[in-house]
Amino acid sequence: MEERKGLYKGLRAYAIFSMILTTLLVIFVLLNAGSVARMAQVLFLIKTQALQPVTASQLIDGSSAGLVSSLEDPYSTYLKPEVFESLNQNLQGTYGGVGLVITQEEDNRLVVVSAFKGTPAYRAGILSGDWIVRIDGQDTSKLTLEEAANLMQGEPGTKVRLSIWREGEGSIRDYEIEREIINVPSVEGQMLDHDSGIAYISITQFAKQTGVDFKKTLQELEAEGMKGIVLDLRNNGGGLLGTALEVASHIVPKGPIVHIVDKNRTQTYEAPGGNLNIPLAVLINKGSASASEIVSGAIKDTKVGVLVGETTFGKGLVQTVFPLNGGAAVKLTTAKYLTPNKKDINVTGIEPNVKVEVPAELRQEIMLTSPNVEKDPQLQKAIEILQQQIQ
Repeated sequence: MEERKGLYKGLRAYAIFSMILTTLLVIFVLLNAGSVARMAQVLFLIKTQALQPVTASQLIDGSSAGLVSSLEDPYSTYLKPEVFESLNQNLQGTYGGVGLVITQEEDNRLVVVSAFKGTPAYRAGILSGDWIVRIDGQDTSKLTLEEAANLMQGEPGTKVRLSIWREGEGSIRDYEIEREIINVPSVEGQMLDHDSGIAYISITQFAKQTGVDFKKTLQELEAEGMKGIVLDLRNNGGGLLGTALEVASHIVPKGPIVHIVDKNRTQTYEAPGGNLNIPLAVLINKGSASASEIVSGAIKDTKVGVLVGETTFGKGLVQTVFPLNGGAAVKLTTAKYLTPNKKDINVTGIEPNVKVEVPAELRQEIMLTSPNVEKDPQLQKAIEILQQQIQ
């Protein structure tokens, strides 16, 4: 009897929901009769006149993508099922590809944010700021960000050709890169100098496991006598907001880490109070974006560390992925974030406390051999700052 009552309640709720949805659709059609009629005409002409055959599924995918593209936001996009699956694999930290973090600027230019350390793209020498003009001959200005990323991924052992334009070079250069399984160890740590107690920790992305790995690395280095840390966030293209908050909570004192501003409210995420009571220097550059800017912004505003290097990328927007029926999804920019001092860093980026440029002729070598104490001027300056603070 109770089960039957529950069933009746469920059917009644479903009927009310369906009635409300139908009413809203009718109102929408009445208010937008001209636009709806125009859309129906386009659908009719495609089905009856277009030479190229098209399925209902393709029409729905195209319509959905068109709706999202009307936002004119390079970070918002419709994800086909295969692209959404690929995105999920990336966030897990394992996938077949070349190892690049990319972004799409307002002119549809596909730009490299960073190359994960040790990956095929990293070894090939592809740098932050490189413009990917073509992927296997396809013009990237006609692709969405996710479509471009999907083209670069594939079975290990297969090759992909990237046509790259680099500032300062007079021509486009082709790179033929063999795909590999990309296992990105998001956190790596080591002691640089046991005598002074200076440790080095590199975070290459903010994946699901990064917060746990960061805490473990801190504990291991503390056991080795760590007295100061160089935290390398260079060429870290970002990742998960929750993971960035988790990492920052180990570092910054009790108080705000970041303010997330959406259409309806401002939500402040606070640190419970990190226990990192030793000198900290953070390396940043133009490849430091999104989640890495949340962490570096919190460190700068709370003054628990010194930022060394170059101005960051400037991606102060938050995207949310909404799964859809059939395995597809929509990724939308749903909020922007502000640093603890409520500074909006979108486009402008975060300025370092101590600006140190890397000579162009050394960028590739330093990227391939980091940490390179002998040749990396940013790392050298960070060590110098820590030595002064430890003494």
